[in-house]
Amino acid sequence: MIPLGLDAVASVVEGKLERTPDAEEITGVQVDSRRVAPGDLFVAVGRGVQFLDDARVRGAAATLVPREPFAAFAALGAAVRNRSSAKVVGITGSTGKTSTKDILAALCAPVARTVAAEASFNNEIGVPLTLCRLEPDTEVCIVELAMRGFGQIAELCAITRPDVGVVTNVGPVHLELVGSIEGVLRAKSELVAALPVGGTAIVPMDFPVEREDIDVIRLGEPEAGPDDGRTIVGGVSFNFTARHQTANAAAALAALDALTLPRPQRADVDFSRWRDEELPLAGGGLLINDAYNANPISMRAALAHLAATAGERRRVAVLGDMAELGPSAPAFHEEIGAEAERQGVASLVAVGELARGYLVGGSGIPITSWAPDAESAMFAVEEAVRPGDCVLVKASRAVGLERVAEALAAVSA
Repeated sequence: MIPLGLDAVASVVEGKLERTPDAEEITGVQVDSRRVAPGDLFVAVGRGVQFLDDARVRGAAATLVPREPFAAFAALGAAVRNRSSAKVVGITGSTGKTSTKDILAALCAPVARTVAAEASFNNEIGVPLTLCRLEPDTEVCIVELAMRGFGQIAELCAITRPDVGVVTNVGPVHLELVGSIEGVLRAKSELVAALPVGGTAIVPMDFPVEREDIDVIRLGEPEAGPDDGRTIVGGVSFNFTARHQTANAAAALAALDALTLPRPQRADVDFSRWRDEELPLAGGGLLINDAYNANPISMRAALAHLAATAGERRRVAVLGDMAELGPSAPAFHEEIGAEAERQGVASLVAVGELARGYLVGGSGIPITSWAPDAESAMFAVEEAVRPGDCVLVKASRAVGLERVAEALAAVSA
């Protein structure tokens, strides 16, 4: 991290700041005391106040109990960003944010000193933590920008000041919060509005952009082809086969071009956990663990990937609730159930109250069952899955279906 003097920290944050003897600056910011290294500032949020002593033992230069956590993190992130000359890429969208971030990081890292958000560090705490990893020689910073309502992306952009903005797509996500697809579009447009004069917006083909003082790159259907267990997109061979990742790769390549960095011949992407993870199952079976999150767009893509990957294996889908879809939630779940049937799913386990809709829409699926939660689903899955099956596990984050996927994988370990 670009060092910050503790006097400067004290001037921008409100709360109880305690310095260790002789400490004059901080060289990192942590919210988890277990990750504290000598010289770090430990910011205690919620139960974090119980671990102040632990942070000091680990070498924290100072600890902070903030009066308002989000404001404190915003101030710290902005202070580091203001001292950095790195080009910042902000990525948002209804689906594919994290994967696009992961792909762009893999493209940039070999040719530029790069900092990219960990996992899905994309909110009022995660984004500033990413900025607080900037070093004096960092050339590229890749941040993921999430939203739960209007104004959140704008607030994150005020901290990050992105030079390049990527909108992967716009779909029915967070409808409880923004009301409609038009609301989603309005929220995502906050990223484009925040770009500086001369910045670059990378957006879907039909995404409206009224600004004339920025460069606009529109993303069409990417040209992609197989490459011996890999996929070629834009002349680059990537280590994935999922069709829905090609659009994410095309967006990442457009951002790479906007940064004027060269395209490699090959790129091996280390995707974040629980996104298209493939693990072997008993009898030659395969687990596709895509349990991190779900919405109608990503569910359709995941079911298509299940069908393409399964080959001659029997197709099993363990699908949990899709959250924050508002009044249209039952209809969306029925549509996904029908899609599961169209994609040849032979056995469907629905998890959660809304997931009952999968069973209605997929009434023609030969074997179906329902479980109220992830713990109960483990028993249903034991009966549904046979040796040699190809199994997709996917749901919104709150359902916690990664536990089901991990239990399945453990049986075959």
